[in-house]
Amino acid sequence: QVQLVESGGGLVQAGGSLSLSCTASGRTLSTLTMGWFRQAPGKEREFIVGIGWSSDSLYYADSVKGRFTASRDNAKNTVHLHMKNLKPEDTAVYYCAAESGPGTYYYADWDYWGQGTQVTVSF
Repeated sequence: QVQLVESGGGLVQAGGSLSLSCTASGRTLSTLTMGWFRQAPGKEREFIVGIGWSSDSLYYADSVKGRFTASRDNAKNTVHLHMKNLKPEDTAVYYCAAESGPGTYYYADWDYWGQGTQVTVSF
């Protein structure tokens, strides 16, 4: 079983930056595909980025491309999401996810989830 714990959410003004981290336990990170999703009130959980076993394999949603940067540190069993130029529409609960296979854009395909961390971007 894999446990994921996110940290780093908070309140930021539009145009600002924020970084999230997710630490995994129960399994070596290097054997998992990792991802970040977000869910705004009344909306479906949305794929943001998938991180393959190597940090060279990154797949971003168009909505965050160029503004969000993901990375993984397998030695520390941690993945990071650095967000810049944040917009009010980025407001959501952000979730870290892990998957034993290659990962997909669809949230229901992922095996493990963190508890989520709130990111609020004010005008």
